[in-house]
Amino acid sequence: MSDHVRDLASVREATSRLLTAVDALDNAAVAEPSRLPGWSRGHVLAHLSRNADALVNVLSGLPMYASADERDADIERDAPRALDEQAADLRESAERFRLKGTEDADWARTVELRNGVKDSAANVPFRRLCEVELHHVDLGIGYELEDLSEELTQREINFLARRFRDQPGLPPVLIKQDDGRMISTGAVLSPSVEEIEEGAVPPLGVVVRGRQADLLGWLAGRRDGGSLTVDRGTLPALPPL
Repeated sequence: MSDHVRDLASVREATSRLLTAVDALDNAAVAEPSRLPGWSRGHVLAHLSRNADALVNVLSGLPMYASADERDADIERDAPRALDEQAADLRESAERFRLKGTEDADWARTVELRNGVKDSAANVPFRRLCEVELHHVDLGIGYELEDLSEELTQREINFLARRFRDQPGLPPVLIKQDDGRMISTGAVLSPSVEEIEEGAVPPLGVVVRGRQADLLGWLAGRRDGGSLTVDRGTLPALPPL
């Protein structure tokens, strides 16, 4: 089974888990603040629905969003809705994404995401999976980063480390996980990350150590890094996602 097929199945499982949790809420809870600054839980749910449709656009060869302003306006428009409307939209948009994923397609083709970012179509289901899982955590209703699968957490750590590699203003950073894995990010120095993973001497720079969930929380902007151990410098501030 290819990765995108596995990821599409994981998206369905994660969406079902999210919908079960959302169905247990009420209108007052949906209007309460989420863990994301300035967003209610309604904002998070509206974003998840519109993101599903946006990724259908991506897989259809269309712009992900018409514009950044329209994306933001759609979220603001949909955020105040009642629970039943939010849940119905979440189900229906998730179904549209599921159906798009069942179509015959060239999953090796390159697609364009927000801000001109390009990726393989095969990676789109995993991006949706991360949206569903991380925003489930953002709702603040009892689902935590520690509840995410080890595989998903590791893949997202790897993705974010690559994303922040060679970012202006970031020092070289070596991420050392409690399980012994090491990943480089920030300014790129020799040896390469592949050499580090094979046990070579790591480059000079900041060393950040911690549990898998805490590392993901820091990289994804969900935790301040206070639970991490930092050697050879201070914990760098990461660019916004």
